[in-house]
Parts: sequence; structure tokens; C-alpha cells
Amino acid sequence: MACDVAIVGSGLVGSALACALDGSGLSVTLIEAQAPQSPAGGVGNALDRRNLALAKRSVETLSRLGVWSQAATQSTAIRDVHVSRRGDFAKLRLAAGDLGLEAFGHTVPAPVLGEALQTRLGACAQLQRLQPATLADWHEDASELRLDIETADGDCSLTARVLVAADGTDSKTRERAGIGVARHDYAQTAIVGNVSLDREHGGRAFERFLDDGLVAMLPLAGRACGFVWAMPADQARLAMDCDDTGFLGGLQDVFGSRLGAFRRLGKRQAWPLRAVTANQLTAPRLVLVGNAAQTVHPVGAQGFNLGLRDAVTLAEVLVTAHNEVRDIGCVDTLERYARRRQPDREATVATSDALVALFGSSNGMLRIARSAALAAAERIPLLKRGLARRGMGYRSEGVP
Repeated sequence: MACDVAIVGSGLVGSALACALDGSGLSVTLIEAQAPQSPAGGVGNALDRRNLALAKRSVETLSRLGVWSQAATQSTAIRDVHVSRRGDFAKLRLAAGDLGLEAFGHTVPAPVLGEALQTRLGACAQLQRLQPATLADWHEDASELRLDIETADGDCSLTARVLVAADGTDSKTRERAGIGVARHDYAQTAIVGNVSLDREHGGRAFERFLDDGLVAMLPLAGRACGFVWAMPADQARLAMDCDDTGFLGGLQDVFGSRLGAFRRLGKRQAWPLRAVTANQLTAPRLVLVGNAAQTVHPVGAQGFNLGLRDAVTLAEVLVTAHNEVRDIGCVDTLERYARRRQPDREATVATSDALVALFGSSNGMLRIARSAALAAAERIPLLKRGLARRGMGYRSEGVP
């Protein structure tokens, strides 16, 4: 077997990359750990209870990929964003209407986006899917890689001109390539799930920082919100052991009454929070995307949005090289991708870490400065517009 691009990992980012390469003339193979699923099964973990805050730019990207029309049916527009810190006097409110926008983006349950990607993958013309399959090893030749793959039907070989690691935070492909990472354990766990409300949410999203974490609320269809509650890991273990009534009371206490009373709690899921940043994005004929390249704190909801920008940028670089009859897997081509992603990647990682450090501190002087900064942002339209633009995903892409 042979292909131009082999993608290890068929989660949201890996699947989006395969969709972005469809129709380019490049043949693609997805190496997927999971067994084949029906379209209703979705892409990735069907039990993923996260709700994704898709930036406006991400929605536009998914529209171009032919994915959004299906996902949009179960999406909810984010029309207002509220940022506050418990105990601080200031807060920031961004209203899409004040900036001449219909919405800053949309909230979509992760399984819904997975189903939409699964449907789109089914229409890709030059796509081969190996599932369940695992990449065991690879060997480099002059112009390609020979991949050793383990499948349910036995071992097989595949040649590829480019190997893409889209296999997540603990990427085995990245590890086998010898690419080191910088790690930071926040000693926190994020508990995610849904709650029903006793009033309409009005398309409002909230990010409320706490002394030891944060709680975010994302609007969902009907009178419901998705929540992310980040807290110290030991507290999270206790919170997960609470019954629904006790957990709901704790969530209401830290968030407050801005959305009225929380009425009913859905299933909960816990995710350990850590930052993992690859020291480089490329190796010989190999490139990293998504969480394999960088995993960030959920503050600001930038993780998937950042990974999607990885995918579409890589697709653009590979297609351009292909159209110009250049080697899509050579050092120059892959370094072009790395250069283009560097400004956005570094800025997003640094901003996420800075927000956690800034809003997590209870230092008195820092609290005053933090509140003053939020108050200034609330009063200055130009600053508000800049913050909104970055939140919608419009960032520098660097040099071509």
C-alpha cells in the first residue's frame, strides 16, 4: 500500500486534516486506533462529554470543509462573553452586537462535531482508513517513509511521503520520533458536563476565575449550558464522588446566580489538566498537529480552535507544494508549516499560561492591578474589539 499523507489519529483534528486534503490530488490514509463505527458513532470518543466553544474563524473553516452544515443543527450561538474573578471588583463583558457581529462563535457538543466529521470523511474520494490499526514503527528512505502497521487482520506495510502525528497529548508517534516536550502539571482537574437552567441563557458565555481554578459556562440548545469546572485534583476526586444534588449545589455556589438556578445535572466527566508543548513541530518527513503539538489549559477555550488552525495550515502548505511539483515531505516544506504556525502557537500557549497565573493569584496588589485592567478593557472600545478578534481566532499566521 502507498499514500501521499498518512495521518495517525482520527480524532477531531486528524479527521479535519483529512477533510481539508480532500480533492487536492493527494492520497490520504487514516490510521485509527478505534474500530469502524456507524456515522452515528462519531469521530473519536463518542462518550466525550465536552462542549466545544468554536471561534468564529473555526466555524468558517468547518463551513469550507463541508462539515458545519450538519454540526450547525445542534449548535448554539455565543452572543455575549462575560469574564470575572471571584472577589475582584471589575468584570469584562463583550457583546457581539456592540461590535457589529451576529456571534463570536458557536458551542457544539464534541460528539456532534465528531458525527459531522464522520459523515464528511465518508465522502472523501482519495481516503483510505485502516481501523483498528496501530503504527508500530517506520523507516526512512530517500523520498518516503515505510510504515509498519498492526491491524486486526495482521501486520502490513504502508509507504507515505509525509507522516502526520495527530494522536493526542500522549502521542506515541511524537515519542518514537524523538521529539521532546515541555510539560507543566497544573495539579488541577476539569470536570465537564451539562446543566439545565430555570431561565433562558440568551447566548451568554461566562468565564469566572476562582482562587483555585475556574468555572466556565457555555450556552447550549434550550435552557441548558455546558460547564467546565477546574479545581485542585484532590477536590475534584471528592466532587466526582458527590451525588448530583451535592455537586449541583457546589457548582451553583462558585458560579453564582447569573444564569438563575441550576435545575438538573447531566453526566460528568473528569479531565486532568496539564500543558504539553512539543519542542519542535517536525522531524524527517513527520509533522505534529493538534494536541500532539501542544495541549493547553482550557482557559479561553482555545485547544481545538488552535488544533484546527494547525490542520488547515498544514493542508495549505502540502497542497501548495503538490501543485508546484515540490516534495511535500522535504525539510523545506515542513519547516514552512512550522514557521507559519509559530506566532499563533506561541501566543496562544503563552496567553493560556499567563491567564492561569494572573487570575489564579490571590495577591492583593495583583488583584488591584487585575481589576484595573479589566475595568479599562470594559471602557475602551478599541481594546474590546482587539480582545474579541483574538478570541474569534483571527491571529497572525506568520510568514509563508
